[in-house]
Formats: sequence, C-alpha cells, structure tokens
Amino acid sequence: MTDEKDYLLTSYDFELPPERIAQFPPAKRGDSRLLVMPRKGPEEVLPELIHTNFSALPNFLPKDALLVVNNSRVLQARLLGQRSTGGKVEFLLLTPLPLLLAAAKADPADGEGAFRAEAEGLLRCGARVRDGETFTFGRIGVTVLSSGAFGHRRVSLFWRGDLAQAFAETGHIPLPPYIRRADTAEDRERYQTVYARNDKSGSVAAPTAGLHFTPAMRETLSQRGIEWAEVTLYVGYGTFSPVRCEDIRTHVMHKEYIEIPQATADAVNLAKKAGRAVVCVGTTSLRTLEGVAAACGQVQAWSGWTDIFLYPGQEIRVADALITNFHLPESSLLMLVSAFAGRRRMLSAYREAVARGYRFFSYGDAMLIR
Repeated sequence: MTDEKDYLLTSYDFELPPERIAQFPPAKRGDSRLLVMPRKGPEEVLPELIHTNFSALPNFLPKDALLVVNNSRVLQARLLGQRSTGGKVEFLLLTPLPLLLAAAKADPADGEGAFRAEAEGLLRCGARVRDGETFTFGRIGVTVLSSGAFGHRRVSLFWRGDLAQAFAETGHIPLPPYIRRADTAEDRERYQTVYARNDKSGSVAAPTAGLHFTPAMRETLSQRGIEWAEVTLYVGYGTFSPVRCEDIRTHVMHKEYIEIPQATADAVNLAKKAGRAVVCVGTTSLRTLEGVAAACGQVQAWSGWTDIFLYPGQEIRVADALITNFHLPESSLLMLVSAFAGRRRMLSAYREAVARGYRFFSYGDAMLIR
C-alpha cells in the first residue's frame, strides 16, 4: 500500500555521515559486506535483517534462481585538456559508443582513417564556450554545435583510428561526483565488473552491484545450479542527477540505451514460467527488464531507449529479487528500491546499515532484497 508521503521527495531523505561514503574499493574484490533483507513484510515493522559477507551470497539466493547482470563496460569517457588560451577544459561523452560508431562517417578532409559523428556530452571550462569552438584531446576532437542546460552540449566528435582505443589512451574513468579524488590506474580495473564486455563499452558509470562478483563467485554459483544471463544498459550520467521535484511523480527520468538478446529473453521467460526466481544484479539490470516489459508487455529481444522511473505504486513485473548497493538520499535509485520493497522498510534498513558502519554508494557494500 502506498500513501501520499511516498510521492514526496523529502520522504526519501536520511542522515548519512560523510565518512560512510566509500572513497576507494575494498582491498580485495568481493571482500564486501552483505545486508540480506526480505522483500515483503509490514511497512510499519522493521524488517528482519541478516548481516553477513558477500562471499556468503550463494547461501541466500533462491534455489535454481536466474541471475541477470548488466555486461556494459565503463568507457574512459572523461577527457581533460586545454583551450588555445591556456585555460583548462573538460569533456564527458554521454552518447553510448555503439550508437556513435553506427552513426560515424569517414571524413576525408581530415585524412585517411578519420571519422566524425554527432554526440551529446558535458563540457566544462573556466570561461564562456562559443558554439563552433573546437577542442582537441589527443586523437579526439570536439566541436561545439549547440549548448543546453547544466553544461550539456551537442557536439561534432572527430577522431582517427579506433575510437575506443583513443579514449583508452587519452581519457579518464568518470568516477561519481561523490568520490572526492582523481581516478587512478587501479580504478581502470576496479570500476569495471569482471564480466564487462569490450564490445559493450560506453557506460559513464559502472553497474556497481556487479563490482562485488569475482570469477570464483561465478564458479560457485554455477556449481549450485544458479543460471546466468546478460543484458546491456549503457549507464548514463543522469543516474547521478538529483530529483528536484517535490512531487516525485513529476520528475523527468533520463533516457538510457538498452539491449536484451534473444537468449536472455528466453531464459527470463522460462524461469518465470517455471516459478524460478529472477534475481537482478543491480538497478540497471532491473530497469532493463522492467523497461522492456513495460514497453512491450513482456520480456523479449529488444534494443532501444528506456526512461522507466520506478517508485512506490509502480508495478514490478519481472524481478523477484535484487542485489544492489546503498543509494543516495532523495535519489531516483532509492525510489526504485522503495518501489521494490517499500519506502519505510527500506529507510529502516538504511538506518540500520548506517548504524552498523556499512559503506555506501559505488565502492560500498551490497544488499540482497529477496
């Protein structure tokens, strides 16, 4: 049951000491804590919580469950450079790489092996940027076509050779804004899941619930009969955009590009038909399945944009359980998990997590809501 408070932005606030925000990954991948929480229960009653370690995850998953993960790879999409006047400039590519490459056209004027395509991005510098101005970052060039709100720009991107390699040579990992440090060589490995695919590069943020998984964990899950399926959601920077509307129902959700292959659609539908639990690894996997189910009436092979916004009162059609990290106060992701398990129950669990010293956000600890 929902009530009017479920639609108020202030209802999703909670006290979070800054020291609870993880600034670095754990020393060893998978060496994280796990909070296990029942999905169902009375809203007014504190849910019965289990405090354990992520290595114990297989013991708490439903028998014969299907795990659905997001195999997208984080692109080193943050480019740093200088203007001709000497001032610093920063560009963050927002267009998923596969869409950019599909739209790319050879540019003979720039020589052999040169390409150009229009893209969306964020551009920041210390002085006003004029439309038509060009910036160069190694083998990548950016010409501003038009300017929007909050630093958004429509640009013409041009490059030579392999674009993914050009970003790898020049770019930086776009760490979330609440990680108050520069990216390091360690982040290039640790801010990727071990199952991220090179041909699915283009996210500007990691599907962070997947960061806890190791090859050994995957092997253990396989031995226990836990099935594995993959989707792709190219995580956009909008995942960090604050909800500014006091009535959250008026919030306009950012769009993200998703792909569901036929094999995954078949696996999900077979699991649902057999009464086996579909466990989404991360809110990105859940948004992918629920976005396609909402658009098509069922889970099927599909690719395109989704802007699904889930909050209490919205129907969860596909996911039975969810593995997720802890989310920002008043964020769309906190609203999503509240749609999944109830706002008051989620906030009770979050208060308990804060009291017990859990690490929050991208490099933080994990929850299993089952």
